[in-house]
Amino acid sequence: MRRLAPLVASALLAGAAGVLGGARISRADDATTTTSTSTTSTSSTTTSTTTTVPATSVPSTSSTGPVATTRLRYPAYSRVSPPALPPRSGDGRRVVYSNRLQWVWVVDRDGTVVRAMPVSGRRGVPEAGAYRVTSQSPKSFSLDFDGVWFDHMTRFAFGPDGGNVGFHAIPRQYGKVMQTEEQLGTFQGSGCVRMAPEDARFVYRWARPGTPVVVVP
Repeated sequence: MRRLAPLVASALLAGAAGVLGGARISRADDATTTTSTSTTSTSSTTTSTTTTVPATSVPSTSSTGPVATTRLRYPAYSRVSPPALPPRSGDGRRVVYSNRLQWVWVVDRDGTVVRAMPVSGRRGVPEAGAYRVTSQSPKSFSLDFDGVWFDHMTRFAFGPDGGNVGFHAIPRQYGKVMQTEEQLGTFQGSGCVRMAPEDARFVYRWARPGTPVVVVP
């Protein structure tokens, strides 16, 4: 019995060591498993992140968007690009005057515009309507303003004060022009319709007493 006691004790110690070793191995395996699981989870998260993040989008620009424009109050007419002959402005051989646009058209018998020119008159004078040339003078002067003379006068109406209204060259007062040709196309006159000298000469030679003159607003 005394000999067996040491053997039993040794066996018991060996068993305990085995149990403890197994526990150590199990913990090691658990740690490995945990580590492996963690690694797998991290890998899965990385893959998921890669597949779910949307691609970077580049803002698109469109060439069809609104374009800022500057609108003119009045069209930029010129002798090269004059306004069209106003509608309902008569028929046949005539002179047409648009008070609003401050332009005159000389129209031939077949309706062809033979000349269009900017002028300077007085707003609303004369009233819109049909007139005829009454008289012409190669040189004339103003009864209302001292020292004012003008060339190639073609009269066709009367103003609100009873004075003659006609087409004539830009007037001169005491020898000095009262406006520039660049100002034609704007309201400058006191009643008559001012023209560039060559235009007044053309109308004077083209028209004759009785030629129709149509005034449109």
